[in-house]
Amino acid sequence: MAKVTFLLYNPAADKPTPIIASVTFDGQRHKVYVGISIIPQHWNKEDQKALTRGYSHTNNSSINDTLEDTKTRLLKCYDDHRAVGTLPTLATLKTVAEPVESASEPEPVLDSADIEAPARPDLLTTFSNWIENRGLTQSPNTVRTYRTCLRHLRDMQRIERYAIDFDTVSHGFGEKFARYLLTKRNLIDSVINKNLFRIKHFLVWAQENGYPVVVEPKQFRWQHQEPEILTLTRAEVQRLADLDLNTHPTLDNARALFLIGVYTGLRFSDVAALKPEHVQPDRLRLTTQKTRTTLTVPVRPEAQPLLARVTAGTLRPIANQKLNGHLKELAQLAGIEAPTERVRYAGGQRRAHTAPKYEFVTTHTARRTFVTLALEAGVRPEVVMRITGHKSLAAFRRYVNVSEDTMLSEFSRAFA
Repeated sequence: MAKVTFLLYNPAADKPTPIIASVTFDGQRHKVYVGISIIPQHWNKEDQKALTRGYSHTNNSSINDTLEDTKTRLLKCYDDHRAVGTLPTLATLKTVAEPVESASEPEPVLDSADIEAPARPDLLTTFSNWIENRGLTQSPNTVRTYRTCLRHLRDMQRIERYAIDFDTVSHGFGEKFARYLLTKRNLIDSVINKNLFRIKHFLVWAQENGYPVVVEPKQFRWQHQEPEILTLTRAEVQRLADLDLNTHPTLDNARALFLIGVYTGLRFSDVAALKPEHVQPDRLRLTTQKTRTTLTVPVRPEAQPLLARVTAGTLRPIANQKLNGHLKELAQLAGIEAPTERVRYAGGQRRAHTAPKYEFVTTHTARRTFVTLALEAGVRPEVVMRITGHKSLAAFRRYVNVSEDTMLSEFSRAFA
């Protein structure tokens, strides 16, 4: 089902501004000019029409007739394309929305047999449009990951000279793309699997909306082993909190952002978006940036002075990449430097890298540390999942890291 709404290009203009038709269908939204303009003061935003009462000296009535005719033509265009199993492109909609030069000759009525099917939509363009439309409901970070996947596909098409389209994304393409990411982009298995998931997600939508998908989307997966996660111990968190940063306000601000994540389990995107209205005396209540889930998070005593800075407006959000640099510096100052081995897998091959622990600390470490320390403190897993917003136990387990010290301590207490 298609929907057509009208809006102004510049509602605040003091002179005539173009009227735009917003056409929404099958998860897509396109904006096209209708070829007429209006003074914003003459426009009724709620009714999406030109005002006529008290404006009889204007041509507003004819503007409304034109808009109604344009809406009818756009809806008919959609219906005609769906009748032959396709969707109208932006170029087609632009042509349909162009003003009719003369009404002296009625537009011929065509049945589906008379309609020339438009050119088959190309996969990469359709994927790009789908990603942009996801921006209406998904967080910027999620949309960014899909754009990265699209960039990999375009690079593969250029470097491998492999024409990527609905008929060439067939059986075996998933493995071709995975091998490209492994050998040409040097990505690890877990990242390759995420890229294949993004293609699968798009193809499922395309299949459900009548696009010529020739492959079963479930084939898009890659055998992978999740990399080991990094968390801080309770003592390491305390050393970070105890650092004297009175003469280093930038690092103090970075530490506050990180520790709020450690104490609440919020993703960094949600920490950065905290506002005074989210903070209550004993809890945080907010809607997450990534999943649009409403969470209630208990506030620990350690978090209260940090959240007071949110209420006072003195805590400054900074870019994720910049914060990661500050966190490594903070962890080094706190003496979090035990030799640490990070293991990742690429093409099933183990890749190990040993370095001081502070080199591996990132914003993700905060949320994972929260989960691990909460479980070590005896909080039931289902309670921790309620706080973090995890829906599945499998996803939740990826955030749990049982350290060697905890393992030895628990074992000794059980068999003492």
